[in-house]
Amino acid sequence: MPHVSALYRHPVKGFTAEERDTLVVQDDGRIEGDRVLAFRFADAATPEEHDGLDYWPKSKGLALMDFPSLARLRLRFDEGLGRLSVRLHDELVLETTLDAEGRREASERIARFVLSTPDGRRLERGGRLPLVLVGDGRTSRFQDRPRGFVSLHGRPSVRAVDEVTPDAVVDDRRFRSNIVVDGLEPWSELDWRGRVRIGEVVFAVQRPIIRCLAIHADPDSGERDAPLLKTLTRVFGQAEPTLGILLLPAEGGGAIRLGDSVELLD
Repeated sequence: MPHVSALYRHPVKGFTAEERDTLVVQDDGRIEGDRVLAFRFADAATPEEHDGLDYWPKSKGLALMDFPSLARLRLRFDEGLGRLSVRLHDELVLETTLDAEGRREASERIARFVLSTPDGRRLERGGRLPLVLVGDGRTSRFQDRPRGFVSLHGRPSVRAVDEVTPDAVVDDRRFRSNIVVDGLEPWSELDWRGRVRIGEVVFAVQRPIIRCLAIHADPDSGERDAPLLKTLTRVFGQAEPTLGILLLPAEGGGAIRLGDSVELLD
């Protein structure tokens, strides 16, 4: 039977995934504690507007799509204390709080790291420095789409990609979904329509996820080691590189836990 096999949230946009036993889905269709902070370019520290909603385009801040070296960093955010810490291997890069001085320190040290990597040339473009750490550490708001959404993929689909990618390891972390489901056929989640119940939450299925260059980055080394966009289109015959789906709660939020069953209702 299909069931939840992994749950993730990402406190800071583009940085370390945080594996959880339980996720809380908010009524607004976002995961509590997910993407509550982001490092934005100097000229993009306030949101744009899209269909009456705040919109923070990932192309205007630090994200794996353009800065794969971020995957080398191990970030932890203590939401209770508002404390951010970042390590590179065993070296402490940063440990600070979210007051004005702490945000400035965090932005400077993360910029310094990025500038030391092959991705640094992208950060040197006009209008990008100094970086600005935005977000209150509580409100989920920096998803790729203005509406937010909860993201889901099937682990068998990822296994199928891994099997045809001999020179790299492809696992769930590359795709940065909130919910990973096992016990179903590869790619079958792309055919879901209508409503699906996961744990306490009934979701309305929205649409498939068209992927970007972020999935090329190894989640440990930060190297672009696998051209997975071409793999999805050429090997699997997709019109656009697609893996996973977007969901919104149909009847309000609730909790999802590891092992919860997944039931198609329509």
